[in-house]
Amino acid sequence: MKPPMKVYRSYEDLPRIKLPLGQDVFISDSTIRDGSQMPGIVMKKRHKLAIHEYLHQIGIEKLETFVYNERDREAVKEMLNRGYEFPEVTGWARANTKDIDFVLSMDGIKETGILMSVSDSHVIDKMGLASREEAEKKYTDALQYAVDHGLKTRAHIEDMTRADNEGFVFPLVKKLLEIDPDCIIRLCDTLGYGLPFPDVGEPYGIPYMVKRLREIGTKNIETHIHDDFGLSISCSLAGYWYGANWSSLTFLGMGERAGNAELEKIALFLIQRIEGFQKYDLRSVTEFARYMEKEMGLRVPRNKSVVGKNIFAHESGIHTAGVIKNPFTYEPYPPEIVGGKRQLLIGDSSGLEVIRFKVEETLNDLMHVDTKVNKNDPRVRAIQADIQKLYNEEKRISCISDEELKKFVEKYFMLDSIIDEHSSNEMQN
Repeated sequence: MKPPMKVYRSYEDLPRIKLPLGQDVFISDSTIRDGSQMPGIVMKKRHKLAIHEYLHQIGIEKLETFVYNERDREAVKEMLNRGYEFPEVTGWARANTKDIDFVLSMDGIKETGILMSVSDSHVIDKMGLASREEAEKKYTDALQYAVDHGLKTRAHIEDMTRADNEGFVFPLVKKLLEIDPDCIIRLCDTLGYGLPFPDVGEPYGIPYMVKRLREIGTKNIETHIHDDFGLSISCSLAGYWYGANWSSLTFLGMGERAGNAELEKIALFLIQRIEGFQKYDLRSVTEFARYMEKEMGLRVPRNKSVVGKNIFAHESGIHTAGVIKNPFTYEPYPPEIVGGKRQLLIGDSSGLEVIRFKVEETLNDLMHVDTKVNKNDPRVRAIQADIQKLYNEEKRISCISDEELKKFVEKYFMLDSIIDEHSSNEMQN
């Protein structure tokens, strides 16, 4: 029996996928914490408050922040005073009582992350500890102190993809879970060595580590993946796929060195590709990106997915013709999902269809009436010839602006008509 035909001509026609384990998944934002450590970034109180507001609009569940200095603490107080359910403001501490006391002094913060470095390079060279055993005691003592003082906890297992997980990390995690069974174990791929493939084992395999954490009884697993090898998105998704329920992300991938997995990419994937997942509202993310460009001095590549200025811009003849007929043809998701706007541009690869469309659009603006133009209209072809001449003579390296097109339209559709009418009247006289 022949299988039923599947027709994919709209976004609604496309099937969505399911997470194999069916768990609820969440996002914890680290833009204000890890993102603020990005070289060249100075994050002021007003920036942190604006980021908090955008995360609230999106519906992100948590954010983490430092509480060491006065401007951090003032920003946190204002976030807490807004009374939002989301994002929950959480703290961050090194594995010592002094740092945890800073978090405890912030009335309203109920959860903290605690940094626990686990690679031998970090334990011995960075921290100057004598042994893994000394590190283990330091970390378990810190977690116990936080729990004893009423805090929910996250254990930030730093540099896990360069550590002896079977020999040191998993036994450590078991002891942490004895202290706090609900502790969120953050799998930190600190230098981006993680791989998303299920058949990769110790120490690089993200699926392997997530499965092992589940096997030893971890209820809450969070990935925190850096992008040094460009695999942060795939590894974060692999974390969800194999059982993690949290992912720690930053907006635009801000962070040290190559940054982190991008919040906007993961959130878009979840709401557009995962069945039944609709809890995030991304209509403000394009505005959010422009804010970060203007206020923080970040440079967002024009072709960056989700928020780049070119992602809904079309120039080539085949693409623009397809989008005019049905945007689904060449747009993976509607622009309004992320607060974007479609742009049809005229450049050296543009065909008659986009010129016709833009001419029609321009005439409607000029004359305030609904005007239809055929792409084989000789005036459209004349405009195309003039534009191609600019590129053929290499006088042009950019697209034709709407203002420039307006002049072509005035010349061929309005001035020429006036000249022809005037000439006709003179001949009759």
